[in-house]
Amino acid sequence: MKIRESKSSLWLLTLGFTLTLVPGITARGAAPGKSQASPPPITGIAHVAFLTSNMGAARHFYSGVLGFDEVLHLRDAKTGVEKTLFKVNDHQYIEISPGLKSPSEDRLIKIAFETLDARSLWRLLHKEGVPGLSAAGRTRVGDIGFTVKDPEGHLLEFVQYLPSSELGRYFGKDLSIRRISTHIIHAGVMVRSRAAEDRFYRDDLGFRLMWYGGMNDQETDWVDMRVPNGSNWLEYMLNVHNPLPHTLGVMHHFSLGVPSVAAAYQEVLKRGYAAHKPQIGRDGKWQLNLYDPDGTRVELMEPKPVRKPCCSPFLLP
Repeated sequence: MKIRESKSSLWLLTLGFTLTLVPGITARGAAPGKSQASPPPITGIAHVAFLTSNMGAARHFYSGVLGFDEVLHLRDAKTGVEKTLFKVNDHQYIEISPGLKSPSEDRLIKIAFETLDARSLWRLLHKEGVPGLSAAGRTRVGDIGFTVKDPEGHLLEFVQYLPSSELGRYFGKDLSIRRISTHIIHAGVMVRSRAAEDRFYRDDLGFRLMWYGGMNDQETDWVDMRVPNGSNWLEYMLNVHNPLPHTLGVMHHFSLGVPSVAAAYQEVLKRGYAAHKPQIGRDGKWQLNLYDPDGTRVELMEPKPVRKPCCSPFLLP
């Protein structure tokens, strides 16, 4: 394992894929049926970023239990903000920062999505009137990216990886054979207004409805929106009001794909993590919920359902 130090700020944590564009989508405020240009490809989740109150404990969980290599430590010389990156694959990272002050504080910092053309995506969102866009340009680590908040106030980053960047130079390296998973498949955020989020993710960005379900068949508690040019998805966590710290950690979560939840369960037990037994979720898939030392949920999930899902069939293959 190689840990590299940097004093630069980090924007992009992934490499690009070549994928096919999706058909045009209806833009913010456009008349139904009006032809609109498709956004540049958005291929998946680049990284997820969370706060911790104890970096040593977080390092033990993400590296010791989950098996991800710690590949880069970043410190912004102006703000003093620190970030440690744990590598899931060449395209995806988990970013952990110290500074959590209270168990009731939101641990989620941001979710980053990869795009193949950050500047063109920025221009499209600017044209559509999306507020709060940061400038798009080269970052201190040599990539291209920008940030924006979604209608619920969740910080997002859209990043385009360049081979010459600080992370790009280490493509193919630091891929631990101890990794419990080789890819992040989704991230979840609390949502109060599904309609407002849909106007941004579906209408402006081209995300597509993949599945929806709930704790019972009469209510929708989760809505899965897949990125337009990949298999990852964002999960709306609905019907949550004034969550306690534990619930907040359950809602703001991310999921790692595994071929066998049963095998992953046995492995984390061997590594000293006292996990609850796996279960089949309402989507019909085997899952195992783990929690980092600050209560952020890390869900391990198999790719295919073993039981008919509740509420909705899978609307995308």
